[in-house]
Order: sequence, then C-alpha cells, then structure tokens
Amino acid sequence: MHQAHATPKAVRRQHDREIVSLAVPAFGALVAEPLFLMVDSAIVGHLGTPQLAGLAIASALLSTAVSVFVFLAYATTAAVARRVGAGDLQAAIRQGVDGIWLALLLGAAVVAVLLPTAPWLVDLFGASDTAAPYAVTYLRISSLGIPAMLMVLAATGVLRGLQDTRTPLYVAIGGFTANAALNLGLVYGAGLGIAGSAWGTVIAQLGMAGAYLFVVVRGARRHGASLRPDAAGIRACAQAGAPLLIRTLSLRAVLMIATIVAARLGDADVAAHQIILSLWSLMAFALDAIAIAGQAIIGRYLGADDADGARQVCRRMIQWGVVSGVVLGALLVVTRPLFVPLFTSDPAVQDALLPALLVVALSQPVSGVVFVLDGVLMGAGDGPYLAWAMLLTLAVFAPVALLVPTLGGGLTALWGAMTLMMSVRMATLWLRERSGRWLVTGATR
Repeated sequence: MHQAHATPKAVRRQHDREIVSLAVPAFGALVAEPLFLMVDSAIVGHLGTPQLAGLAIASALLSTAVSVFVFLAYATTAAVARRVGAGDLQAAIRQGVDGIWLALLLGAAVVAVLLPTAPWLVDLFGASDTAAPYAVTYLRISSLGIPAMLMVLAATGVLRGLQDTRTPLYVAIGGFTANAALNLGLVYGAGLGIAGSAWGTVIAQLGMAGAYLFVVVRGARRHGASLRPDAAGIRACAQAGAPLLIRTLSLRAVLMIATIVAARLGDADVAAHQIILSLWSLMAFALDAIAIAGQAIIGRYLGADDADGARQVCRRMIQWGVVSGVVLGALLVVTRPLFVPLFTSDPAVQDALLPALLVVALSQPVSGVVFVLDGVLMGAGDGPYLAWAMLLTLAVFAPVALLVPTLGGGLTALWGAMTLMMSVRMATLWLRERSGRWLVTGATR
C-alpha cells in the first residue's frame, strides 16, 4: 500500500491500472440502468401512445423515488472501503449488511406511500385522461420492486467498497437480459399489456437483489460477520447518508429548475433541452464511473492510514477527469452531424440545439473535475461538506436560471447557467481538496 520505494512513474502506472480496473466495469453497470427503461419503452410503445405516455409518467416518478436514495450506494462504498483499508473484512461486510437492512426499511416505507397515493401523483404530473390509468397501473405494480431496487443500490455499494465492480456489471447484464425476456413474454405472450411490463421489471429487480444477497451472505459467512439487523449500525448508516441525501435533492432541484425554465422558452427549446439532457446524462455516466473508482480507492487508502497515498491518487484522478472531459467534449462536437438527425428532423429544434451543444461540449472538462472530486470526497466520508457545497450551488444557480426567460435568453443562455452551476461546484470541491481537511484516516471517520 505504501509507495515509498516506487518511482513516480511506477506509482502513476499502478494508480492508472486500479482506476481503469474499477471504472470500466462500473461504467457498464451504470449504463445498464437506462437501458432497462429503453427496453420497456420499446416494448410498451407498440401497445399504443396512451400506454407509452403512461409508462413515461410512471417511470419518471419511480426513477425520482429511487435516485433520491442513491446515497445507499455512496455512503456504503466509503464506509466499507475504509474498513477494507484497515484490514478488517468482517467489520466491512457487517457495515454493508447494515446498509442493506436500511435499504429494506426505506423501500418498505416508499411502497407504503406510493400504493395509496399513485392516482394523485400521476394527476400531479399532468397525465391525460387516456394515459392516467396506464400510469397508475404501472406505478402501483412497479413500486413493489422498490425494496429490491434499494437493496441493489446498497449491495452495489458493499461490493464497490470491497474493490469489486465486476460483480455489479455481471448482475446488471443478467438483470437487463431477464427484464427484456420477461417483458416480451408477459406483455405479448401472456397478453398482460402494460401490467406485464411492470411485473417483468419487478421480477428482474427481485432476481438482481437475490443475486447480490447470495454474494453478500457468502462473504459474511466466510468472514464470520453477523447478518442480523443491528439498530445502532442501521442508524449510523442513515446518519452517514443524510448529508448525501441533501446533496442529491439539491442536484435534482437544479435539473428540475432547468426543465421548468426550458418549458417556458417554447416547444422547440424544450425539445432541444430534452435531447441535450439525455446526452449530458450519458456523458455523466462515463465521468461517474471514474468517481466510483475514486470512492472505493480513496476510502481504502484512508482506512489504511495512508493520507499521502490518498492525496497522490486524488491528483491522478483529477488528471483523468480533465482528459476524459476534453475527449467527451470533442466527441460531442465531432459526432454532432451524425446524432442530431437521429433525435430530430425539425429545423427549429436543430437551430436551438447546436449553439447550446457547443456550450455543453466546452464545459465537459469542468464536469470531469467535478465528478472526480465528488467521488473523492464521498470516498473520504465528507458528506456534510458536499451537502453545504451543493446547497450553495443551488442558491447561485436558481436565480440566474430563472432570469433566462425574463432577459430574453434562449436555450444557450440556460446551458450557460448550467455551466455556471458546474463551475461553482468545481470551485467549492477544489477548495476543499486543497485544504486537506478531508484527509481523515482510520477505519471509521
């Protein structure tokens, strides 16, 4: 672990190998999630437009309900990685088990809220009279899979903390394949329509949760870790996750404000905004994969009392973030003539899209640094700082974005505001990294 006798070049090579071996499988697992939804959309789309509209509304509600709890993966990764670094695998797995119990409790609470309120929530999202019944059906059935989805998040965090991103990739591929087969069989074979698609997704999610539980239980048995719920451990997981929940909600608020502003700019602008947002999300997956590697590696170094190693690997990851951002930005500009016609043939949408895309391309190196530092500070268990930094970012972004329509700015100005938001995030995270206050070593923070 300590690199006192290694040359700087050898240390860099070792860091690069570790980053790639964790980031590449993590990227595959991240991309599998949106592919789930794409398959559902393709299969349900052939049933009719009201069914597809119903799926769109229900899946937006579901993804919001699940993404709010992404801290289950992040907080668990950091805590487990620290104990791995400290050489206490039994405590590492015990920590992960507490995270899985917390996921189950939160999942049960979300189901209890969603089942009775489904019609009201669908109505709140402005579903048409024809789409609403399909949305309610899909939402109610799919919500039964939420405890499994949250368990998958927590168990993914356990394995990432154990420096294993390959198993989550294999489970994601298995889940994706099962989901596609079940959807086809239940929607068309069994003639269940949109309910069949929802049941297919629930069964696939339960299968993924089962696969993770098998891996975690096997690890617990091997290292003599208890599988019983521990109130103090579950409470500690919730406390570690609370600041990351605030961070995630602030980030969701930024994206919601951006969509609300785009809707005020007119149909062509909101259509172009939707295209940019989907491309921005895809590039975010690539950068997030490096951040996940950062969470796992930094947590391990700090757990091993190697603050110097943590700082070195952090610097190397920042370089990775910048280079990845430059490459993604260049790819966006170069491949523009190829993908824009795939999304839209409307000249008005294309005109709104092109200048805004250039702004997004130029801001990718900033995004690269933001994602990496976010991952580093999460790996260090620096949640409270991340929460405050994101609240500050939201406070800067909201008035600027809301002024865009008033001042007559179009979509390019809105994405300029999004770039300002990422720049503020970069400044707050960079200042924290420079301060060194995140370098708290030991098995627990």
